[in-house]
Amino acid sequence: MSARNLVILSVALNVFLAGALAGGAVWVRSGKSGPGYSLESAGGQLPAQDRKAFRQALREVRRDAHQVILDGQQARREAADLLQQPVLDTAALSAALERARNADVTVRTRLEQRIVEFAAASSVQARNLLAEGLVRRADRQSANAAKKSP
Repeated sequence: MSARNLVILSVALNVFLAGALAGGAVWVRSGKSGPGYSLESAGGQLPAQDRKAFRQALREVRRDAHQVILDGQQARREAADLLQQPVLDTAALSAALERARNADVTVRTRLEQRIVEFAAASSVQARNLLAEGLVRRADRQSANAAKKSP
């Protein structure tokens, strides 16, 4: 391998590593490194066996809702395309956003229903862990809302 090729390879590797470090720093500073604050992420606090069953149940819901998820993504792409048109078709934009919102609500409803079913079959301790996840989420949302208030 020639010296020129080694320099090019070294520069490419350094650029990649610098990008990875910068991306990691942004990720950590944005608070994505800590635990989640939702009912779904609270499942990560469950004991190993329950956690595995919980995650499997949620994966099944997502697999079953795959087409709904794809429909929501397509609706968002359509909305983005409409926003980029020289003349805005507000009716079409509203319809695309409504389809995306309906898909999101459908998936969320299915996930939450499956969580309810999981909780109904769980121990009191497991339900307490899920409840703590809801409380953390509510507390975090309240704190974020207070920071954004003028």
